[in-house]
Amino acid sequence: MSAREQALWTRARLGRCGPPLDMLTACFDKHVYAPHTHDEFSIGVCVAGTEFIDYRGGRIQSGPGAIVVLEPGEMHTGGPATPTDGYAYRALYAEPTLLTDGTLHGDSPPHFRDPLLDDPQLAAALRLAHIELRVCPDPLEAESRLPWLLTALARRHSTARAADDKIPGAPLIAHTVRDRLAGELLAPPSLATLAADLGLSRYQLLRAFRTTMGVPPYAWLAQYRVNRARGLLEAGLRPAEAATLVGFADQAHLTRWFRRVLGVTPAAYRNSVQDAIV
Repeated sequence: MSAREQALWTRARLGRCGPPLDMLTACFDKHVYAPHTHDEFSIGVCVAGTEFIDYRGGRIQSGPGAIVVLEPGEMHTGGPATPTDGYAYRALYAEPTLLTDGTLHGDSPPHFRDPLLDDPQLAAALRLAHIELRVCPDPLEAESRLPWLLTALARRHSTARAADDKIPGAPLIAHTVRDRLAGELLAPPSLATLAADLGLSRYQLLRAFRTTMGVPPYAWLAQYRVNRARGLLEAGLRPAEAATLVGFADQAHLTRWFRRVLGVTPAAYRNSVQDAIV
């Protein structure tokens, strides 16, 4: 396989003990897939070039920014639409149940009449989540982001009808979840566990938390960890030590969030506060 013929698989886990979700990053000049099916929904975002897909007796073409949804059990194949340009895409392989939360008749998989979707906002969000979770597949982040986006996909573009978004007692739910995450910092419970404890679906929990706190649970927890890490850095600990003590996967994970929240790296912050003390 040449440098332009690549297929890289990553597995994200939805919660510490939750189900896996496979992600594919692919770039092909000539490769054409043999006819095949998937047990899961195949949800791809084209990022370069043009791809053809033979599906349901017809042929579709997807270009940059397009979302393609292939349903479980549907035979299909695909390859470059032109022999000279090639194509690249990112794909998720999602169990049907991940698309049914937040819709009515949630026990039935949604049906997508049109496999080719034009939704730039959702395409960009799916692509960004794919990129960031491939770099650091944090279980709570994956569980907060991917089911939410997959539910949005089903609600916007499938035949499934959206469920009522009103969550009674949303502030109390959000504060309960916040306190659990803060209290179990090093090994936070999964959203599925938290939702079950509260008698909710995962979508309802996410909806209540995002409405009340303004961010999803993983983002709130990351910011809380950054604030805890600040105190440790001010006390003289090294970034790698602080990362471990506040629950980040490693120093790189701490650095990514530290820069997002404070605009500097943990090392630069530590040096600046240590210089101020001297």
